[in-house]
Amino acid sequence: MQNFDMMTVKEIKEWLNQNSFRITTAILGRLRSDPRCGVKNLAKQWEKELKKKLLESERLHHLYRYEAEVKQRGYKIIAGVDEAGRGPLAGPLIAAAVILPQDCLIENLNDSKKLTPRQRDKLYIEIIENAIAYGIGQVSHEIIDQINIVQATYLAMEKAINNLKIYPEYLLVDGLTIPGLCIAQKGIIKGDQKSASIAAASILAKVTRDRIMEKMDLLYPGYGFARHKGYGTKEHLLALKRLGVSPIHRKSYEPVQQILNSKTVSNT
Repeated sequence: MQNFDMMTVKEIKEWLNQNSFRITTAILGRLRSDPRCGVKNLAKQWEKELKKKLLESERLHHLYRYEAEVKQRGYKIIAGVDEAGRGPLAGPLIAAAVILPQDCLIENLNDSKKLTPRQRDKLYIEIIENAIAYGIGQVSHEIIDQINIVQATYLAMEKAINNLKIYPEYLLVDGLTIPGLCIAQKGIIKGDQKSASIAAASILAKVTRDRIMEKMDLLYPGYGFARHKGYGTKEHLLALKRLGVSPIHRKSYEPVQQILNSKTVSNT
């Protein structure tokens, strides 16, 4: 048993930082009873940290409730499916499918929209490293214009599923079900906030698309694609009026159509 009485406050702090996985309520109780104020403060700090970790662990376990329900019905290989890029005026639609190991507790796993870019990038790596399988599906802006965004969403999701190295027995899909698939599935409203597999898919889809749009910013400067990722922000709409429609804009989307129509009228 560690003898904290013989250690300085600095040494205790270093020990706690290096042995965070070994800290228990019993150890914190010993530190709380130490007569030194500095040690008592360390105990309070780590109590907060342990409580935070406990709440995060409970949240992550709760994220597997849909996966657990499906496994109780006999399905073993479950994929979460989500997309990124339905709303933007430019660029592709990206979907991802992810099969996670049972109770793979990836800290901070959540709906991609609730995370910072740095958190998403970190989780992107962790998901790829931990996933049993993952697949990405991409549908270009040209195809979106041809078949509409709803059909493009189905297509991107189907591509992502087909790109899995292991074919799933069951799908958990964010917000909808995918027609035409011979796989059992369940659509979950706000599934990226409720299912670990869907949350993981939302992060892979979002990061993949953001990186594509950052590259598009280099090819088509002036629109601000690296910042707004193609969404219809004020900056983007002003750039559209100033620069016109770029080769990656979705011509079937109304704000882009308005620019095209205004150009047509001005040329007649």
